[in-house]
Amino acid sequence: MPSRSVYGQQTLPDAPLPAIEFASGATPESQSFPPAASENQPPTPPIVIPSSLPTCKDMQSKSAASPQMSCGPNYNPFQKFIDNAEAHPMTPRQKAILATKDVFDPFNLLTIGGISAISVASDSHSAYGPGMEGWAKLSGVSFTQDMTNEFFGTFLIPAIAHQDPHYHRMPNASYTRRIAHCIYQIAWTQGDDGEGMFNYATVVGGIFEEAVGDAYVPYRDTGWAAASARYGTALATDPIGNFITEFVPDLARHVNFHAVFVQRVINRIAAEESP
Repeated sequence: MPSRSVYGQQTLPDAPLPAIEFASGATPESQSFPPAASENQPPTPPIVIPSSLPTCKDMQSKSAASPQMSCGPNYNPFQKFIDNAEAHPMTPRQKAILATKDVFDPFNLLTIGGISAISVASDSHSAYGPGMEGWAKLSGVSFTQDMTNEFFGTFLIPAIAHQDPHYHRMPNASYTRRIAHCIYQIAWTQGDDGEGMFNYATVVGGIFEEAVGDAYVPYRDTGWAAASARYGTALATDPIGNFITEFVPDLARHVNFHAVFVQRVINRIAAEESP
């Protein structure tokens, strides 16, 4: 019988490897990954979404204390600004600045000088006299009349009556509607709040302009009949400026103008239309 020292020196056998059981007798070579479902394995239950979940419409109808993510289209503040019809009233200071710009606008000064030159050249025996002296006198009177008109019609009366001094175009309306708009604009215009109102600047401002003009216009008949005739002529010809503002931009889109004079008209109309 061997001694205990001999058994202690013998090598112990290795531990058995763990056995892997395969379903339905499949071998490691035939097993796929992920394992396919066997016939004895119960089917996976379908995922059911509760019908009581709030929809996008319900989420938008409920008010939340904190802002939440919306399932609708992205918010576009620029498009909202375009679609917004809210009026932007001008302050009295802005109306005074607008009147000053209208008076000293280079196109306005060029118009006064050009019309005065044509008037003196066509009638050298007028009250203003011929030549450069007559042109200077007539230009000075016309410039003063324009200052008076802008002071009462663009600044003072619109500031008191809360009237918008701009002419608002209707480019998307029919031609009949636009022509009518140019004509009745002398009596019915737009207020600072965007609502329609009586045109105090044109109707009442023309009376002030006629009264003040009698103080500095030379060789002028100051009778009631002559004053009424001049006032009526001014109201009758006032829509001419509205027609220019309304239809010249449309004409410029169809005709390629290279004249500086016409281009200056277009630029001025665009500047007056901006807020």
